[in-house]
Amino acid sequence: MNVLLDDEQIQVCLRNMAQQIATRPDFRGPDGSLPALVGIRRGGDPITQRLVPMLQAAGISQVDVGSLDITMYRDDLSTRSRLVVPYETDISFPVDDRVIVLIDDVLNTGRSVRAALDALVAFGRPRAIRLVTLIDRGGRDYPIAADVVGKTVTVPATSKIQVKLQPHDVHDVVLVTAS
Repeated sequence: MNVLLDDEQIQVCLRNMAQQIATRPDFRGPDGSLPALVGIRRGGDPITQRLVPMLQAAGISQVDVGSLDITMYRDDLSTRSRLVVPYETDISFPVDDRVIVLIDDVLNTGRSVRAALDALVAFGRPRAIRLVTLIDRGGRDYPIAADVVGKTVTVPATSKIQVKLQPHDVHDVVLVTAS
């Protein structure tokens, strides 16, 4: 088990990600409207919550925040050997004609993001969807790319990346483990 990012390095990545979200014009509507943040449950939620105060510090005072469960949209649902219990989706704002910032912890094959796109459009028709991820490890099965990445890494396909963030975990750390 190797430490890929410690708590301080995670904070640096998050601050850089927030700065990009706050300053890039493609993260705003054509009228300058602010984006809404939607974290993919479970890994994207703590990242989303941490980005909010960083965005506020960067001048984005009001931001809508939601959480999206993708369980029922996954393409491997029927092949799982154990019962999968969905989490709650919480999107209490209109997504129609909005720029939505979809946030996840690790981008690998693109399958979770594909499921999230399907789940998100069930709520309406966004103007645009931008993808933000803490770790991009490559290895795509689908042609999906993140707009903002905290850290890009190359690890063997047999390795697993574990993002551990408070409050779900005791410490903030990103680990690479052998499968």
